[in-house]
Amino acid sequence: MTHLIENAHPSVDVIKDDQQAINVATRLAEQFALSSAERDIERILPFVELDLLSHSGLLAITVPKRFGGAEVSAQTLATVIALLSAADGSIGQIPQNHFYALEVLRVNGTDTQQKKLYAEVLAGQRFGNALAEFHTKAANLRTSRLVFDGANYSITGQKFYCTGALYAHRIPTLVSDEHGQDFLVFVDHRAEGVKIIDDWSGFGQRTTGSGSVYFDQVKVDPIDIVPFNTAFERPTTVGPFAQLMHAAIDTGIAQAALHESIEFIRTRARAWIDAHVEQAQHDPLTIYEIGNLSVEVRATQSLLNRAARRVQIAQQNPTIQTIADASIAVAEARAQSTEVSLLVGSKLIELGGSRASQRSDNLDRFWRNARVHTLHDPVRWKYHAIGNYYLNNVLPPRRGTL
Repeated sequence: MTHLIENAHPSVDVIKDDQQAINVATRLAEQFALSSAERDIERILPFVELDLLSHSGLLAITVPKRFGGAEVSAQTLATVIALLSAADGSIGQIPQNHFYALEVLRVNGTDTQQKKLYAEVLAGQRFGNALAEFHTKAANLRTSRLVFDGANYSITGQKFYCTGALYAHRIPTLVSDEHGQDFLVFVDHRAEGVKIIDDWSGFGQRTTGSGSVYFDQVKVDPIDIVPFNTAFERPTTVGPFAQLMHAAIDTGIAQAALHESIEFIRTRARAWIDAHVEQAQHDPLTIYEIGNLSVEVRATQSLLNRAARRVQIAQQNPTIQTIADASIAVAEARAQSTEVSLLVGSKLIELGGSRASQRSDNLDRFWRNARVHTLHDPVRWKYHAIGNYYLNNVLPPRRGTL
């Protein structure tokens, strides 16, 4: 499938405040939800939906006010991501790296870099990512290189799990120079030597476009090269900010799966014979399960909101302690949202019965999406960081996965 990615669009809206951002996200989510099952089962790539997202102005809501953006709160951003993810888990994940790159730009970019790249986002451009690599022995290792030959900068390397790159105008790419310093390079998708391959075959999050990107001596402008590792050498919100959005994605998936469970039980599920009732919604054990799931989902939402408030405090006053508090709060939200999104997605099929397993309904997409997305970084290490913090007063490590 081919699609022309425009560099800008004259009709891009500019969102002015938090409430407008939530209103626009709510409207788009309702629209995206109508065909989410079909997109997943047929793997229809959401170019049209992402163009609507760009033109709506939602992708610019974290741009600072001094550059013309709404500079919404972390809680508003988490709400927006959760709304989109409830409508379609893949669409909810695609902007995560876009906003992550904008946070790195906010924290480490120069005024000139910020002015240029923020203006592009306000004009409707999308940023993807090329961070991870497939063939290294550990997730934090990379072979992609930034080279300066005395006259020009260029990058060479191979990336995978490049969520959003397929749909992006720029592909923020993590590379290392000869001194071992890391940089996030905002690469133009049209640059000579860039090759984007749609080879993502995960059984969940099927339309995120999280495939491969190759860079073959791609020349880059120095203004597009932003330092990266210095964002973790001092207290910044880059890590907890990124993880907050991941928690929001899983929260949205859990919310949608719970809603689908309730609707399916009311309209299509059959009561078990021992319940001695005519409708599944009156089965006492089913009632119990829905009650339990409702509590878990609402607890997840509460932890997400709490984590967002901690991130907001840390953004306004980044210290060793505020960043640690934010990281732990987000880790708690991530742990809960991981467990609950998987639980509700599975219970949807269990409580719906064999009728809920029909391929035509595609109800397994909620569990599949949660299972694949929650592999992003292991929840077992979230619990370790949380326990070590409370038990031994050990501050969590500063990096993008916590």
